Amino acid sequence: MKVIQLMYPHQINSPEVQGPYSLAIGFFDGIHLGHQAVIEEAREQAKAKNLKLAVMTFDPHPSIVLGGRKEQVFYITPLKQKLEILKKLQVDTVFVVRFTSDFANLNPSEFVDIFIRELNIKHVSAGFDYSFGKKGSGKMEDMKQLSNGDYEVSIVDKKQFEEDKISSTRIRSALKEGDMESVRHLLGRPYQIPGVVVHGDKRGREIGFPTANVQEAEGTFIPATGVYAVKIEVQNEWHNGVCNVGYKPTFKNPHEKNLTIEVFIDQFDKNIYGEEVKVDWYKYLRGERKFSGIEALKTQIEADKQQALEYLRSLV
Repeated sequence: MKVIQLMYPHQINSPEVQGPYSLAIGFFDGIHLGHQAVIEEAREQAKAKNLKLAVMTFDPHPSIVLGGRKEQVFYITPLKQKLEILKKLQVDTVFVVRFTSDFANLNPSEFVDIFIRELNIKHVSAGFDYSFGKKGSGKMEDMKQLSNGDYEVSIVDKKQFEEDKISSTRIRSALKEGDMESVRHLLGRPYQIPGVVVHGDKRGREIGFPTANVQEAEGTFIPATGVYAVKIEVQNEWHNGVCNVGYKPTFKNPHEKNLTIEVFIDQFDKNIYGEEVKVDWYKYLRGERKFSGIEALKTQIEADKQQALEYLRSLV
């Protein structure tokens, strides 16, 4: 997969731009089932018209440049992770457009001239609610009207789950609540956090439940505190596990606020410090709470382990 970085007004006439392309366009944070439908439409058009399959996304999130939101928007899939997913989807080329103030001020016609025509794009696919140009003034019907026969346009209808639109906003809300089952249904895959195994305080080992302390990749969103059924990839092999996200109130000073991700890996006993891992999140089991002592904590961890393993095995 080729990744081409573009910035307006520079780096547009890149010699790397070849094509011709069938393009799926959108921010695509999460690459959820709605986004995948747009990409699949672009793929079908590529096959029908003998074109290369391309995706255009933007970085950073428009809200960072434009402002106006009451709360900061976090990424479901930071750019590196987004590109990894697109590679798995067998996209030929990804255009990553730098979202800047100059770019945001382009009118719809200028956007089409520079980011559609100049990139040798012959078909454009996007969601029904995609907008482009200054203040989002360009809609998909405008994309059609501006083509002058140079490219064709597909508008993909909204996709729903449980009678509501599948959207990145809905997924972010579910992540905040720790509702990983809903997130999995909306994404079409488990939510994933890549990271590195680092040294912790080793209390899990002392009480008979050694855990991998995972330092999440920069920019990754950590779901709500609590205990989860997860799977973890270590050295290219997947293992069942149970994960605690929180501040370890049974041991910690209540004034310490160092959020940790600790994964107990079933039937696993290796030294994996420094290893890159991936944690897939499947189900929220319970909230984090303080226990009266070590024995009560051990009893609960064993119950969590059994509940997690039973759930994960039921998915096979």
